[in-house]
Amino acid sequence: MLGRKSYDNDEINAARRMVAQQLKAYAAVSAADGADQLEPVLFNTAAVALDRLFVHRVRTFTGKDTNPLSEVEMLAESLLDNDGVLREVSVVKYVPEKSVLGLKVGDRITLTADDFERLADAFLAEVEKRSD
Repeated sequence: MLGRKSYDNDEINAARRMVAQQLKAYAAVSAADGADQLEPVLFNTAAVALDRLFVHRVRTFTGKDTNPLSEVEMLAESLLDNDGVLREVSVVKYVPEKSVLGLKVGDRITLTADDFERLADAFLAEVEKRSD
């Protein structure tokens, strides 16, 4: 597949529906025993899934600055290839204070439902904005 620099409303809306379903399903079971152990596993995986939906985005679309697109990219790569510890991506000028989650390089990634919701909302808004 060739790199992408735009996504249509159907793709973005499908991602929004997926995010909403994940959050709703978690809310339904969050009062159950063990939900606190499930939360980071579920939402770390959900962040990787969110990144994969838009995996073919090109660098000119994502940018090299700290933004929700580059943040999700860094999270996904760190979860998949760095045992869940945030690491830098050489082409991204990452500034934790400008990120959605405020994680620092070297921090363990343990997303909560609130973290994922804020991250997904910011990510999808940015995809939509850059696709116009």
